[in-house]
Amino acid sequence: MKIDTRNKELTYPSLTIHLPHLRNNVHVIRELCESRGIQITAITKVFEGDPMIARVLVEEGMTMLGDSRVDNLEHMADIKAEKWLIRPPMLSEVARLVKYGDASLNSELAVIEAIAAECEKQGRRHKIILMADLGDIREGFVDYDEMVEVAKKVAAMPQVELYGIGVNLTCFSFVQYDTEKLTELVQLKKRVEEATGVKLQVVSGGNSATLDLMLRGGIPEGVNNLRLGESVLIGKERTHYSYLPGTYRDVFTLHAEIVELKEKPSLPWGGIGVNSYGVKPTFVDRGPKRMKAICALGRQDFDPDIATPCDPGIILLGASSDHLMLDVTDSEKTYKVGDCIDLELGYFAMLRAFTSEYVRKEYLVEE
Repeated sequence: MKIDTRNKELTYPSLTIHLPHLRNNVHVIRELCESRGIQITAITKVFEGDPMIARVLVEEGMTMLGDSRVDNLEHMADIKAEKWLIRPPMLSEVARLVKYGDASLNSELAVIEAIAAECEKQGRRHKIILMADLGDIREGFVDYDEMVEVAKKVAAMPQVELYGIGVNLTCFSFVQYDTEKLTELVQLKKRVEEATGVKLQVVSGGNSATLDLMLRGGIPEGVNNLRLGESVLIGKERTHYSYLPGTYRDVFTLHAEIVELKEKPSLPWGGIGVNSYGVKPTFVDRGPKRMKAICALGRQDFDPDIATPCDPGIILLGASSDHLMLDVTDSEKTYKVGDCIDLELGYFAMLRAFTSEYVRKEYLVEE
């Protein structure tokens, strides 16, 4: 086992990125999608466009990378791949977008016009993907006639390329992907092509929540792209939140050090108020004597609601901003102060842990 760290001396909390297992997951998901005529734009926002991780994606066949931050596209400037901004661009970042990004998802003509003007200044060309809102009420055109008219204007701009159309669901209203909605997207593609005379190269049918539909044969012909982050990184599809066969779930493992270990009751005593979210907490009575561990880690660094201790005998009780409370009574291991607890992370717990400056990063580069 070979470890590469960003720091000469590793301290805790720390996050291990298992690069060999990441390679496996990318390979499995790419084969699943390519066998069904789907290209992948691999989403890099969880790891801030870290070149060490992005390079693994490209080496395993990912030719398109997507991120929601231009800063992260800049981090990957030397990576040989087409780079997408997957969040509608801000007018204030257009110059940097044109410099570091090759394509972007758009829903505002004013922004596209600014991109075209900046392309002329920089002597560059940028690809435009127009987003349709098919019910999630997040980004995209709800007036599809307006979308077609904007497409005609984009097609007439020499500085940009009308590259494709796309949709995003399950991220705000959690409206689910289905064959009917993606068929509507394909019909919109045909309308745009007929109105502009441009053959669209990309019809981007969504994110990791579309994978289950794909595996059931529910993606209609014409959809040729998915924007995948969670599934590529940890092999998880988001419809049923299940791991796909042949994938590893331990690509990102968080390690937290025990700073207190004491026998305490399972229930608090005294009047109970509301927490920082205005919610009154509830507790399970497991008895008056439980071995409780506190780790130096909190909500500032990860999301405890979508994290699971790797030791099945540990119960994650909750966390404040910088304390993680655990019940280790039923563990077969004997813990002491200074030991570390390992945590398997869900997608947003991974994102928060990687972007926390207080969590040190280490890379497992060989088995």
